[in-house]
Amino acid sequence: MLGRHAGEYAGSIVTAPASNPTFWRGRNVVVTGGGGFLGSHVVARLANQGAVVTSPRHADHDLTQPGVAERLFVAHRPSHVIHLAARVGGIGYNQVEPAPLFLDNLQMGVNVIEAARAAGVEKTVILGTVCSYPKFTPVPFREETIWDGYPEETNAPYGIAKKALLVLAQVNRRQYDQRSAFVIPTNLYGPGDKFHPAVSHVIPALIKKCVEAKEQGASSVHVWGTGAASRDYLYVGDAADAVVLAAELHDSSEPLNLGNNREITIRETVETIARIVGFTGDLVWDASKPDGQPRRCVDATQAHAALGWHAHTEFAAGLQTTIEWYLANRAAAEAAPR
Repeated sequence: MLGRHAGEYAGSIVTAPASNPTFWRGRNVVVTGGGGFLGSHVVARLANQGAVVTSPRHADHDLTQPGVAERLFVAHRPSHVIHLAARVGGIGYNQVEPAPLFLDNLQMGVNVIEAARAAGVEKTVILGTVCSYPKFTPVPFREETIWDGYPEETNAPYGIAKKALLVLAQVNRRQYDQRSAFVIPTNLYGPGDKFHPAVSHVIPALIKKCVEAKEQGASSVHVWGTGAASRDYLYVGDAADAVVLAAELHDSSEPLNLGNNREITIRETVETIARIVGFTGDLVWDASKPDGQPRRCVDATQAHAALGWHAHTEFAAGLQTTIEWYLANRAAAEAAPR
């Protein structure tokens, strides 16, 4: 493992604002993407704190279409909007569907932010993506470097669409005093993730491969890339805590990184998954396939300062919980995207 352990923040002691345990009681909150991976965890936390949560589904509220978000907010009059809905996928999906990745994410975000402004929503939280950072960025990534270059090519359509929403949030703050928070999580994993090959990210894809290889008695598992690329993984429960805190406490147009401050190679990721699953065969690397971004680890110091937040779930423990959830919920986990 490379980098700092979560909780080792550079330099001085920082006093973050205190969260109010009754803040969410009775508040109307709209969480777009509330039925999704991160969204379901955010909704549960808000509901546990007394919020009245509305989670519109795409089948009933297509947020890419003009007027849908406006009607939704007029009907529910939320004090807060948390925009988590997104079209997402792994490297393979990014390569075959770049146009809708860009356009759908841009349209959804623009429509939600503008509708929230028109409705006088108290605060809007926008979920960014670590894919917005330049392909070659000093590690760990710091928020001020997000404009220093073009994203890794397979991630660029999604990453640039999300980065455009940061600009909209910032100019609306400047011109209209619209309050928002923009958070950038690193690679999420945990219970509730998507395991269908069309949309799965690195950890669920590798879990599925290792589980199936063990069940079939296979002698090897083939893995994309060289294994040299690195990632900073964030357990979904830790990310949900940060999103809820940002909705309450963060009052700035500047983005906040959410991560573990710990860099782990893809090779170590696969080896750890194989060990937990019990697969003892060979790992065969296919260097003809892309590695994606060469290195990825974010500096979460600003989130610690602004929210008093840091990730606390150790990687192996989070993987164990994720694998147990997958084995108990395989039909739902492997369902095709709708």
